[in-house]
Amino acid sequence: MNLNRNTRLSESELDQTTLQGATVFGPDDSRIGHVSKVLGAGSTTEVVIDVGGFLGLGAHSVLVSARDLEFVRDDSNSIMAVTSWTKEDLRGMPEFKG
Repeated sequence: MNLNRNTRLSESELDQTTLQGATVFGPDDSRIGHVSKVLGAGSTTEVVIDVGGFLGLGAHSVLVSARDLEFVRDDSNSIMAVTSWTKEDLRGMPEFKG
């Protein structure tokens, strides 16, 4: 994914309205999950990423700081996140139950 062609979100945009549903891409530009829940806003925002599953069934959910992801907006105004974590890395994290 070419981050240079996308606009990075500012800290003030890290909120539920903006981040909910964002697609999360791994280091090889593959889709590894999506943001299913947003807790907090600004510099303390945390997001729940659902990895795998179908229609919410069988997904492994993990809680991470939004600061650990690079959130960007593309030319069509879609929000996405980029991370160095792989799908396997996220599946290896403790599951969020909340």
